[in-house]
Amino acid sequence: MSQVAEGPGTQGPLEARTLGALAIGALAIGFAAPFFRFAAPIDPLLASMVRLALASILLSPSIPRARARGLLSSRTLGWAAVAGLLYAVHFGTWVASLSLTTVAASVTLVTATPLLLALLGWLRGRDAPSTRLWLGLAMAAAGTLLIGSADASGPREGALLGDALALIGAVAMAGILLVVRREQARLEPVSFSSVAVLVGAVCLAITIGLRGVSSGEWPEPPSLASLGWVAATALVSQLVGHTALTWALRHASPTHVALATTAEPVIAALVVFVWLGEEPGALVIAGSLVTLGGVVVGMTRPAAPVEQENRCTQTPKRDNRPS
Repeated sequence: MSQVAEGPGTQGPLEARTLGALAIGALAIGFAAPFFRFAAPIDPLLASMVRLALASILLSPSIPRARARGLLSSRTLGWAAVAGLLYAVHFGTWVASLSLTTVAASVTLVTATPLLLALLGWLRGRDAPSTRLWLGLAMAAAGTLLIGSADASGPREGALLGDALALIGAVAMAGILLVVRREQARLEPVSFSSVAVLVGAVCLAITIGLRGVSSGEWPEPPSLASLGWVAATALVSQLVGHTALTWALRHASPTHVALATTAEPVIAALVVFVWLGEEPGALVIAGSLVTLGGVVVGMTRPAAPVEQENRCTQTPKRDNRPS
């Protein structure tokens, strides 16, 4: 049996409210991939920009209050801008991957973030991985290879490119978590998220403009139905999901928060199976399970063994001497 590792600055497991925030965040972001698939056909960059722009509008009332309380310093705004740039990379690449590979493959690869954070910690010489963590990394690498081999031999054209885009999205998300964790003592989650998603939307809008000017490729106007599904990702996955995860980073390490996001492939695959009837292949299913298993093995610690009372107690010898 295993248990969640201790949070930063604590002497015991994560608090119930932190675990609750992680559960809510993971559930909410699990609907993002299906919502984006329902929104198709829509340009991936446009869909990502609209999602972040809507979220910034809904979160914007928090900015004046945070400024009045001194919670949005120039330093915090600078790091929020960095997080916004990473948001643009994360959503721009990941949403594009959804049209190239399966939802199961895309969402599994984009949630490789905890493994990337573990490798970064090892390269920096801090938080060196334990034997258990190395085992998790090996399992996750094997799972990723299974997913890639399934897409390489599968009928979906461009699947390997989709897998690569999803991995780029995972790298960007790792950067976001590190930025938020770095500033967690100074930031207010809602206002920080508002600034970050606004910067992300602006970056994506500039990217769309540059692409249109250079190649003449401008996105087609989306339908109202497509915009409705993109709005659902902003309300559910961004507003609820990412805000909950940002709050949790004040009470848990980036690795713990990233671990919670590994539930996303399971939720997304279940939703598209029920609503779209998309059945992932056997290798994708196996690879997803192995990858998730590797993350769980690597990011949890075994429970302390329970001491058995009187296990060494010896039965006293009977005195058979005559009285």
